[in-house]
Amino acid sequence: QVQLVESGGGLVQPGGSLRLSCAASGFTFDSYGFGWFRQAPGEDREFVAGISRDGRITEYPDSVKGRFTISRHSPTNTVFLQMNSLKTEDTAVYYCAAHPSPWVPRRMDGYNTWGQGTQVTVSS
Repeated sequence: QVQLVESGGGLVQPGGSLRLSCAASGFTFDSYGFGWFRQAPGEDREFVAGISRDGRITEYPDSVKGRFTISRHSPTNTVFLQMNSLKTEDTAVYYCAAHPSPWVPRRMDGYNTWGQGTQVTVSS
């Protein structure tokens, strides 16, 4: 059973940090790249980070560049999103997704497997 399970969300104050985890199972981890998307209430789901199959390529939109870092750990089949200097506008449900491409897609249709999401709330 192909599955992605996110964890690590929660409530954090502005300027704080969180690390999200995405546990992958049911498929060959090293054959896929991964991405993180987020969706705030009333908004479209947006790309926030992506990593290639071999881990050599990472992509970020300008809104999070320098604050968010995506990484992957093959021995545990886990993908991470380190989020620093969090802002209130980072509040959203964060989703992990897998893609089969050698590059890093930024569109949702480039991903074929999705997790259920984890809530991140940035508030004082």
